[in-house]
Amino acid sequence: MDLLKASFHNTLEKSVLSKDTCTGCCACIVACPYDCLALVEAKPSLVEKCGECGICAKVCAQYQWSLSDMERFSFGRERKVEDVFGVHRRTVVARATDDQILRVAQDGGVVTVLLMCALDSGYVSCAVVSGVDPNKPLYPVPKIASSEVDLLACAGTRYSYSPNLLALAEAIKKKSAIAFVGTPCQISAIRRLQYARLKKYNSVKLLIGLMCSECFDFETLIEQHLHRELKLDLQNVAKINIKGKLVITMKDGRVTALPLAEAKQYVRRSCRFCSDFSAELADISVGGLGLDGWNLAIVRSEKGEELFSEAEKAGAIQIRDVTEESNALKLLGKLSSKRRRV
Repeated sequence: MDLLKASFHNTLEKSVLSKDTCTGCCACIVACPYDCLALVEAKPSLVEKCGECGICAKVCAQYQWSLSDMERFSFGRERKVEDVFGVHRRTVVARATDDQILRVAQDGGVVTVLLMCALDSGYVSCAVVSGVDPNKPLYPVPKIASSEVDLLACAGTRYSYSPNLLALAEAIKKKSAIAFVGTPCQISAIRRLQYARLKKYNSVKLLIGLMCSECFDFETLIEQHLHRELKLDLQNVAKINIKGKLVITMKDGRVTALPLAEAKQYVRRSCRFCSDFSAELADISVGGLGLDGWNLAIVRSEKGEELFSEAEKAGAIQIRDVTEESNALKLLGKLSSKRRRV
């Protein structure tokens, strides 16, 4: 199909939306020059007449694209056979050294400290992250963070869908140098936007990917199961984490654990088609992988390596050899291989 004359209906609607593989990343929405798409129930929908320019198909991370092309574009080379979890330069176990960060971090606070270092150095002027709706407990919303205060307020992980690319569109309007934090599908979407030669996305200077097995539906898991069925007060939930099970920690210290097998019924359907666990197109990928108070970090690109090294030299990050956490490394390989077979 000639994408220069392709409509939303003939491409994404037929081949992605109708098959329920749309991740809701919003790349098609932010790239559309006719503003004919909008996010409706976490999926793109035509709200104006389609201009049939084909750009939505060019940027969709679920429509006709080559991982090898993206790797060469992002890193200058394709993965090697032994690169089970994608192109990388370095893999370490790390955590922030600042207690203020560790108090609000999901695990080791590596994402937060890297963003702070990028802001402090002037490498970026803001970061697109997810935060929490002040009027709806635990409900994730995209945010633009431009200070350490903002970053601390947005620290931690949300396990429900947040359309972060919508905030990216707002950050680009401000002509900012941007860091973006997102799930593997969102990272792939931005690489697609850049690969399509849409110049305004060159302002995205840093991509930090969050390792992700799946994303849960907010209404059914959080509101229905946790709140209505388990009677948990969402206002008093301090943290939700995955450590072999779904662990909900309340502000008074009480813990409720939900077996992952039980939580699986609340996974968003599109996540079942995902083939990327560790955000393989990011500059740096970060995950918990069962670690307590630490992160496993994969440094993939030259710019990622530069930022990580600067954070080390500044004493902002504490590093341990990844071989000290062989179980985490094995889990990384296992989950990456499992996703790749989907």
